[in-house]
Amino acid sequence: MFEDLLSLLFPESCYACSGSLARGEKYICTGCSVKLPYTDFHEHGATELNPLQRRFWGKVPVRFAFSYLYFMPKGRVQRLLHQLKYKGAKELGEHLGQRYGSLLSDHQYNQQFDLIVPVPLHKNKLRRRGYNQAEHFAIGLSQSMEVPYNGKAILRNTHTSTQTRKSRLDRWQNVEQVFEVARPELVLGKHVLLVDDVLTTGATLEACARALLAAGASEVSIATIAAA
Repeated sequence: MFEDLLSLLFPESCYACSGSLARGEKYICTGCSVKLPYTDFHEHGATELNPLQRRFWGKVPVRFAFSYLYFMPKGRVQRLLHQLKYKGAKELGEHLGQRYGSLLSDHQYNQQFDLIVPVPLHKNKLRRRGYNQAEHFAIGLSQSMEVPYNGKAILRNTHTSTQTRKSRLDRWQNVEQVFEVARPELVLGKHVLLVDDVLTTGATLEACARALLAAGASEVSIATIAAA
């Protein structure tokens, strides 16, 4: 009764539309959940029918490439990512990871991976923000897929300027050689699922994947919350 009273006096809001959540809803209301622009990349695996897969052809060997949602400016997905990245909604990242991890597990992808690794933030940005949004997505994936994760497998050894509004070439030059695997034994011989919040040009993920493969990872796959 006390919880019901609290919900009545202080209703929780949907992270996608700011409307009040009904009883039983968590972080995202049912209306927004139905209307989110889900991808079907997991249904096509590593084939040419997966448009995300094709983005990495000829650039870096990627076994699978997945995104949960399509990124659409000024839409629900952008609002979700803004809450996760700038408003401290770490629990939203874990919730999305759990949802997507369950979907991937339904298609047996959880059996493919040995380790989940988030794209790191530089220590200065991590100190300012207080958390790495990609790591919380990785935690949710790890929980639902029952695959271990390590948030410190890759280090960002150089602080780079924001990738927003940069061209693909500028994005690549901005992140080239800024990542390193601090402890190669953590990834040696393992199929690593590399995760981030958004995939735009893919330059950051390419750089991280190269670092993992150079450190001895047997394969690298990619999963993000959204893809532009």
